Amino acid sequence: MGSVFRINSMRSIYRTIAGGTLRDIALACLAVWFIGLSYGAIAVASGFPLWVPAAQSVLVLAGASEFLFIGIVASGGNPFAAALAGLLVNARHLPYGLALPNVTGSNVTRPNVTGPDGGERGLTGSGWGWGRRLLGSHVMNDESVAFALAQEDLPRQRAAYWACGLGVLLCWPAGAILGALIGRAIGNTGAFGLDAMFPAVILALIVPALRDRVTVRAALIGAVIALASTPFLPAGLPVLLALAGVLAVVTPQKAAP
Repeated sequence: MGSVFRINSMRSIYRTIAGGTLRDIALACLAVWFIGLSYGAIAVASGFPLWVPAAQSVLVLAGASEFLFIGIVASGGNPFAAALAGLLVNARHLPYGLALPNVTGSNVTRPNVTGPDGGERGLTGSGWGWGRRLLGSHVMNDESVAFALAQEDLPRQRAAYWACGLGVLLCWPAGAILGALIGRAIGNTGAFGLDAMFPAVILALIVPALRDRVTVRAALIGAVIALASTPFLPAGLPVLLALAGVLAVVTPQKAAP
């Protein structure tokens, strides 16, 4: 019953999404795979065994946090500080979940996503229903959320979310493991530019947000704090202190009379 349901759900995904959206999702997953190559190669070149990027890529499934953790620990930082920094980076997933509360339901095409109606009766409250929601939460990432929010109705949102989320779940670990194997083989990842791939992607994501004056001010304050504290604090802590840049630009709202 469960296997038939899963097969029908996958067929529903491809019937629901427009061809152009599927193409864009495929390109996004390809980009994730390339970034995974960089991550795996850097992790192994930094002294981590292959199983570390392999396990993180499957269990954490959050590129920025994984890169941050590897970078902080490799530079001598405390693993707990590295984990805390990763959690703070992933705090953006909280508003993601609030923005898409119904996307991880048990039927990708049914408008009523949470009620036990029709074909969902007996599945929403079952072990598979809960497992699907847990899986849906696990594959929540920037790409899957962006594609879901770009759709015009709930069935398409859910189909795009699952298509992209499951695609990233496959491509990110595949890229990380292959990158780790390449890193072990070539040793010097900088010779092929693999170490610059992730920073370049992050920079490309940041630049559009810097059009806002408040965001620029917060980024500059955070950068100054991080640079000033780096010589005096263990690795990882300057990144956490840089978050004070956000607090510095937040002004309390005046209460209405």
